[in-house]
Amino acid sequence: MIDLLHALLLGIIEGITEFLPISSTGHLIVSEKLLGFKDYKDLFAVVIQVGAIAAVIWYYRRDLWAKTLGLFRGEKAAINFWKILVIGTIPAGLLGLLFDKVSESITTPLVVALALIIGGVILWMVDNRPVHASDDPVQLEHITTKQAALIGLGQCIAMIPGVSRSGATIVSGLAVKLNRPTATAFSFYLSIPVLVLASAYKLAKYNSEIPSITGGYAGIIVGLVAAFVTALLAISWLLRYIAHHNFKPFAYYRIVAGFIILFLIAFGAL
Repeated sequence: MIDLLHALLLGIIEGITEFLPISSTGHLIVSEKLLGFKDYKDLFAVVIQVGAIAAVIWYYRRDLWAKTLGLFRGEKAAINFWKILVIGTIPAGLLGLLFDKVSESITTPLVVALALIIGGVILWMVDNRPVHASDDPVQLEHITTKQAALIGLGQCIAMIPGVSRSGATIVSGLAVKLNRPTATAFSFYLSIPVLVLASAYKLAKYNSEIPSITGGYAGIIVGLVAAFVTALLAISWLLRYIAHHNFKPFAYYRIVAGFIILFLIAFGAL
């Protein structure tokens, strides 16, 4: 029973942190260490992301359906949307296959702590501009191929534990002059193919190791459901929040969390 409770807690952590720019992977690495949760090559951490993916798809289901129909109808806006989504996915998809071989060597609390702190400083610097209610919104369909490619390259940095995939894509979006709501929405959409590919790859390669993970198949199912529910709430909240606020609180949180992890490492708790 305690194993399933740990899986439930980790699923909640995954759902809350996946789409906030604070690194779900980093939080899971540290949480698993503190709980004594046994994972295998981050299989549990990656697979429960499917719950978060499902939350994004459900949240944007009507828009995704409309864009899919628009693609087959030859609508220019829909075609451009799917084009930039593919372009933004390619860099991380290619690099992810190579990164799997070296990921274990840098999947440590120390790397997470340093990435959280450095990423927090970068997020603060890039987002250090006032929010104006009168800012003209940039529609997703108006993102250029160059902007999508640069955001996709920025997303690759998130393969370092603690960087945050959503954080890297949002910062990249802000850096290429997208406004906060558009950068955040594109980050959510971009998560769908990236997380689907990552989860499918891990399942195909390491599915025989699932029984060796704490909680086994039951633990993964519990984690998936918990991640779905909490991710759905987190997506809805973040989109409302960012319409009128900046990302600075997340930058401060990252820096504080990074130093707390360093403190725990120094005193042997991690």
